[in-house]
Amino acid sequence: MLTAQNLTKTFEGSKALDGVCFEIDDGCVYGLVGSNGSGKSTLLRCISGVYKPDDGRVGIDGIPSFNNPSVKSQIAFLGDTPYFLPQSNLKEMASFYKSTYKNFDIDTYKYLLSVFPLNESARLSTFSKGMRRQAALILMLSTKPRYLLLDEAFDGLDVVMRKTLSNIIIDSTEKYGMTVIIASHNLREIEDMCDHISLLHEGKLIADGGIEEVSGKIHKIQAVFERVPEKEVFKQLDLMKIEQNGSVISLVAKGDRDDIMAFVDSLSPKFSECIDVSLEEAFIYELEVLGYDVKSIEA
Repeated sequence: MLTAQNLTKTFEGSKALDGVCFEIDDGCVYGLVGSNGSGKSTLLRCISGVYKPDDGRVGIDGIPSFNNPSVKSQIAFLGDTPYFLPQSNLKEMASFYKSTYKNFDIDTYKYLLSVFPLNESARLSTFSKGMRRQAALILMLSTKPRYLLLDEAFDGLDVVMRKTLSNIIIDSTEKYGMTVIIASHNLREIEDMCDHISLLHEGKLIADGGIEEVSGKIHKIQAVFERVPEKEVFKQLDLMKIEQNGSVISLVAKGDRDDIMAFVDSLSPKFSECIDVSLEEAFIYELEVLGYDVKSIEA
C-alpha cells in the first residue's frame, strides 16, 4: 500500500503540498486531478523519491521512498518531459533500462513496440512530442512496476493512442496488480479508467474517494415556488451554490439526498426535483466554493 501522512513540501516559502494524507490500495487506477500549479507534479515527485518532504512522510508499506533504492525500484515515474540519454535510440534505452530494473521484461517491450509503431533504431531526439511520450511509456511499462506514476499521461497522444494506453493500463492492473496514479488537469481524460479520484487544490486534497462516492455527496436541486423563500432559509443546508430565476430556485448542496429533498419539500414548493451531478460537476462546485476560476479545469 502507498501511503502519505501530513506530506508537506515548500518552495521559496510557498507550500506546494500542505499536509496531504492518503492511502492507495494495490491494483487500482488512481486519478489525481487539479488545475495547473495545484501540486500534482510535486506530489508525484515526492512519491517517487525525487523530492524529500519537508514534513510528514510518503512511501510503500510504511517505508519512505526518498533515498531508498528498494522502494524506488518498485516505482516507474513518467514526468511531463520524458528524459532519454543523449543521442540514444529506443533500443539503447531499453538496454539501459534492462540493466537498471531487475523486472524489465523483454517480451513486454517487444509487444509494446508492436502496439506503439516506433522505429527503435531512430534517434529519440528526432521524435515528435507524442512519439517521445510513447517511447517513454514503452520503457516504463516494460519494467513491470508495482507503481506507475504518470504526469499528464495523454499529453501529445492522438485519440487512438490515448485509447490504446487506457486499455494497456487497465490490462496491466488486472494481470499483475500494478497500481497506476495518473495526474491530470483534465478530468474527462481519465474519469472512465479510474477506480478512485482525488482533487488537489493549492497543495491540499479537497475531495477524495471512489467515483460514485465523490459525486454522490453533492446534489443539485431545482424547485418552483408560488412564494419564493428568502435565500437565508436555505443556509440550513450545507449549501455550495444557490441561484434564483423568477419563481425557480436552483441550489447545490452536500449531504444526504433524502434529507435535502425533505427540507426543500418542507418549504411547500409547487414542484421540486433532484438532478444527478456528474463527477466533473462535483469537482467544479468544490472549486467554486473555494473561489477558484473553474475555466482552467473545464478546458
